[in-house]
Amino acid sequence: MSDEAERVAVQTYVPAYQKDLWADDADRMGVSRSEFVRMMVQAGRSEFELPPSHESNGRSADVNRPPPARDGEGVFRKRVLEILSPETPRDWDELVAALTEELEAELDQTLEELQQDNVVRYSGRHGGYLICEEHDG
Repeated sequence: MSDEAERVAVQTYVPAYQKDLWADDADRMGVSRSEFVRMMVQAGRSEFELPPSHESNGRSADVNRPPPARDGEGVFRKRVLEILSPETPRDWDELVAALTEELEAELDQTLEELQQDNVVRYSGRHGGYLICEEHDG
């Protein structure tokens, strides 16, 4: 089996309510929970517009692979519509806050876990987070 076709397990921890929400969304989309999470991660990656030369663990990203769909098959659009209502207008800042709240919480949790696992450290001297040398490519 080629490296591209090989499937490997990825484990993460989320609150039970979030797992239930994901399961419901996956059911509505007619896909497995694993496929749902994979699609959402790819959709999120496209929102960050990683350049083709982005390197992960010392390996170059596949520059011949087409970029994932910008909006993960309408997921972002669906999320915006869930926030809006016909009765209460939302201004730009409210929409941005609603959409980024979950991202910020997930980023905070992920950085906390990465620091506990000694993969990432915060450097006040450098004014931000750094990958630990033993994990750098």
